[in-house]
Amino acid sequence: MLPHPTRRLALLATAALGLSLTACGSDYPLGPEQEAAAQRANSDLRGTITGAGSSAQGPAMDGWISGFGTLHSQAQLQYSPDGSGAGRGALLAGAVQFAGSDAYLNDEELAESVEACGPAGAFNIPAYVSPISITFNLPGLTELNLDAPTIASIFLGDIDSWDDPAIAGQNADVDLPDLRITPVSRSDDSGTTENFTDYLHETVPDLWTFDADGTWPSALGNENSKGNAGVVSTVASTVGAITYADDSAVGPPLGRANLLVGEEYVPVSTEAAAAAVDIATPVDGRPSYDIALTLDRTTTEAGVYPLILVSYHVFCTSYPDETTVELIKEFGTYVVSPEGQEAAAESAKSSPISAQLSQRATEAIAGITVRD
Repeated sequence: MLPHPTRRLALLATAALGLSLTACGSDYPLGPEQEAAAQRANSDLRGTITGAGSSAQGPAMDGWISGFGTLHSQAQLQYSPDGSGAGRGALLAGAVQFAGSDAYLNDEELAESVEACGPAGAFNIPAYVSPISITFNLPGLTELNLDAPTIASIFLGDIDSWDDPAIAGQNADVDLPDLRITPVSRSDDSGTTENFTDYLHETVPDLWTFDADGTWPSALGNENSKGNAGVVSTVASTVGAITYADDSAVGPPLGRANLLVGEEYVPVSTEAAAAAVDIATPVDGRPSYDIALTLDRTTTEAGVYPLILVSYHVFCTSYPDETTVELIKEFGTYVVSPEGQEAAAESAKSSPISAQLSQRATEAIAGITVRD
């Protein structure tokens, strides 16, 4: 993980590779894929690009920084995982060249982006797909079945004990404790929160009457913490606590909920998250190069886990100089490539985007220009 993520930018300054290639590829100690990458590392690309935003992307960014540095050893990349809202705000203020965001720019933000990004404004590219886990701290329990009404009622405070009949009825073979439930939510403006509240609002609108929003409803008095790591840490130290978080941040001994989808409970997995992206549709009214997606939270299709986040890289359609354009294009293209998606999957347990979506994203990034 990057040191002090919310206090300063984490700078990667990769050194030139000191690899000695032999005449015979089979003798290369790290294998053919690493050899091919090393042979491409004589890139003349140089300069610095800066981004900020999604903390959920933090582990994936580690993989992208490493892979991009291997390909372009003279280029430098800065990324500060301060949260999606902070990243979008920094881009709109012209403080960074790209933002990482777990929610695409809305229409108002797109209109505002013209000032920092030129007459065509900014656009959204899916870069990272991950399930959002409902994760809890009940010693000895690694999974529970929960439906959307029960999850909403827990976070509303209407269900406040783990042996409540609504939970027990979905987990007949589980010995649930008579223990107070402590819901934990995000304190910062978060794309993970926006995706979670969107899921609740779409699936149980009669219960969850709040609109989808990156800021947790102030009317709810839950405990809160900053970032995915913050809420997971709070739950890990609080027996009986529950939160929502990017699945890459969740590990033992915390448990995860299986979501009721149609007639079956679907466990968290990268495959089930990828299936949710496959049935997503483009957001209405956006140009073809803006690949913002509308997720079907209410699907009943088998094997689909609809509580996911699609985290975006938000780029300007134009930048003031050729160096920045070249750096942004190379980095953006690498991230959505099969190689870049594999690097993210290895670092963050994310779900690689499809070949079709990768191609669309590559074509959109290729259209970035130098501002007149």
